[in-house]
Amino acid sequence: MGDRHQLRMTRRRRIKRRWRVALAMLVAVILVVGYAGMDLADLVPGPLTLAKTSHSSAPPAVMVGDPPTLAADKPGSAVDAGQVQQLVDAFASAPGLGNGYSLVVRQADGRVLAQKNADQARQPASTMKTLTAAAAASVLDMSSQLDTEVVLDSSTPSQATLTLRGHGDMLLGAGKDDPLHVNGRAGLGTLAEKTAQALRQQGIDRVALAYQDTLFGDDREPEGIAENNPDGIYFQVPVSMAVDEARQGRTEPVAYPDAGVYLPRVENPAEAAAVSFASSLMESGIQVDHAQGPERADHAQGRVLARIRSARLSEIMSLMLRNSDNSLAELFGRLTALALGMPNSPAGAVKAVTSTLNKLGVDTAGLNMADCSGLTPGSVLRVGTLADVQQLALADKGLTPLVKGLSVVGLTGTAASRKVDDQADGLIRVKTGTLDQVTSLTGNVIRRSGGVLVFAVVINDSEDVAAARQAVDTLVGSLDRI
Repeated sequence: MGDRHQLRMTRRRRIKRRWRVALAMLVAVILVVGYAGMDLADLVPGPLTLAKTSHSSAPPAVMVGDPPTLAADKPGSAVDAGQVQQLVDAFASAPGLGNGYSLVVRQADGRVLAQKNADQARQPASTMKTLTAAAAASVLDMSSQLDTEVVLDSSTPSQATLTLRGHGDMLLGAGKDDPLHVNGRAGLGTLAEKTAQALRQQGIDRVALAYQDTLFGDDREPEGIAENNPDGIYFQVPVSMAVDEARQGRTEPVAYPDAGVYLPRVENPAEAAAVSFASSLMESGIQVDHAQGPERADHAQGRVLARIRSARLSEIMSLMLRNSDNSLAELFGRLTALALGMPNSPAGAVKAVTSTLNKLGVDTAGLNMADCSGLTPGSVLRVGTLADVQQLALADKGLTPLVKGLSVVGLTGTAASRKVDDQADGLIRVKTGTLDQVTSLTGNVIRRSGGVLVFAVVINDSEDVAAARQAVDTLVGSLDRI
């Protein structure tokens, strides 16, 4: 009896234990499933969600953090000018360099550490864009945006007329607004949806369409720029509005809209934008007369019915510098001229930039700007002018867009492939310049021991272009260790 009783008690304990384990497991499952459900509903923190998510399609090279602060509030160890001079002497003796070079290396406070042929004015290529950027950033409100508007004129009872009016946004998208990119931030598809909604509220379902492209007058192309602009792929004259800077035949508009791509341009960018808008408007249920051939208007009568807005000017400037975009550089020059009341022309843009630089204290001796981008033959400057701009940008918080827009050597923009030393990643910010007979570079370097250096190098008519570029990269890539 005792053994049987003990056996029965043992079985009962086992059964109870199994029920307790089963119950515990059930409770655990309920808790896990319940938490997961709340996570999916975004009621508690967790990796799960039912909400739609957005993923930036920017290339990895663009998706990097800002480098260390460029403020020169950490002077670091004293700079050995002798070491800098040794680097400059090694640069000067590099094979293939030729004799047409100038360079300067300074501390951020202006002290010259070394220079060669600094009094010679040379063709700067795209480093000229830093001058335009400095002037524009000091004159324009860099937090502002460029509007593209639809103006409704319903004064004629039998026909409502829409006028598409631009204010300089040459980076419109054909579809909906794209908040993740600069190119396409404002979308004509979104503008069409807003317009259609506003029209239906007024009982209008049929319109005529016109477009206004008078912002930059009739004088738009710098004289002589065609020499360096074969097939029109490197420069688009400023217009009041354009989709993707008037490029045609682009194959990756969705994947990399902010990437710089050289393609032929449409013949009439503003009209092409109006045609794209008309197509989207019809998709939204509004009948558009002459949708494939909207009329050009000198003025837009009526009231603004809907609008879209570009990225901030600071973001557009960063894109201009990072991609070395000639069209956007000229656009900034023209916007600066308009803001200052200068002539509405390429010459007026140049005058606006040079006069602003003089007011900022930049030494413009020897400066001649054939345009605002450096593409047109005939531009010359001294390297000291480039270095002055870099110093000014580091010292003046109002020119932050210029500093942030520079390419980071080895990481972003036109300098992404110009790596010399892995240890210098993120420490060297530059603006590149390249033409058939020009290799140039200007920017700033954060020293590993603290403090910032500025530099400018311009080479014309080198004996070996590849060797000259390597010499520049070697020099600049060594300054962070000084």
